[in-house]
Amino acid sequence: MSAIKERRERERAQRHQLIITAARELAEAEGWEAVTTRRLAERVEYSQPVLYSHFRGKDAIVRAVAIDGFGELAAHLRRARSAAPEPRQALHAVCRAYLGFATERPALYRAMFVMPTDVKFAHAETPPQLRASFDEFVSCFRPDNARRELSAEVVWSALHGIAVLSDSGRIPPDGQKERLDFLVTRLADTAS
Repeated sequence: MSAIKERRERERAQRHQLIITAARELAEAEGWEAVTTRRLAERVEYSQPVLYSHFRGKDAIVRAVAIDGFGELAAHLRRARSAAPEPRQALHAVCRAYLGFATERPALYRAMFVMPTDVKFAHAETPPQLRASFDEFVSCFRPDNARRELSAEVVWSALHGIAVLSDSGRIPPDGQKERLDFLVTRLADTAS
C-alpha cells in the first residue's frame, strides 16, 4: 500500500471518529433530537456530503456511537471486575460500574440500549465490543456454573431496568444502593 493511500485511510478513520465523537457530545449536551447531519457537518467543519460518505444517516451514526460505547463500557466493567478479589465482590463492582456508566453517560446509554438500532444482541453478528461487555458479567460467575450466561443475562436485564427506570424518574435514585445489594445478594450463591 502506498504512503498516500495509507495517509488517506488514516485521515478517513480520524474523520469517522470525529463525527462519532461530535454526535455523542451533541447528544449528551442537547439530547439525540439535536443530532442532525446538518448540525454535525457544521460541528466537524465538513460538508454534509462528506458526512454521508461515512454514514448513511442518523441511524448509522447512532449505531456507530453505540458500538463505540460498548467498547468503553467493556473497559469500564473490566476495570471494576479486576479490582475485586472474589466473585461476589466482582459481581457487585461490575453492577455498580454499569449503573454508574448509565448515570454518567445518559445519551450514550440511550444509543446503546434504548434507541432503535440494527445492533444484534446474542447473535453471531454481535459486535465484539458488545460481547466483551457481556463477558464481564459472565466472568463474575463460576466457570463450572452451567447457567452462568443465563445468570449474566438476568443481572444485565435487571440493571438495565434499574438504569432506565431511574433515568426516567420512575424509581427514586436514593434507593439505588439497596436495589443493587438486593440483586447481588440474591445471585451471590451462583457467583461464588
